[in-house]
Amino acid sequence: MSMVSSNLSFDEVLNNVESLTVEDQDLLFEIVQKRRIEARREEIAKNAQETIKSFQNDTAMIGDLDSLKADLLEEE
Repeated sequence: MSMVSSNLSFDEVLNNVESLTVEDQDLLFEIVQKRRIEARREEIAKNAQETIKSFQNDTAMIGDLDSLKADLLEEE
């Protein structure tokens, strides 16, 4: 499968998708959806690893919602 040039405009991409058969459009949407889900899973896993590392390094902030809001307001 070849890489799509990053120089294509959004309208050009849409026009290319519209030129596909309905079946190919459905397949494309399915592939894009699965890739977005996988990217989100990777992001969640990365955040989880960073959180675990913060706990292990004793740099994690622990508290209730009120203390979190107070900390955030102090940073402004």
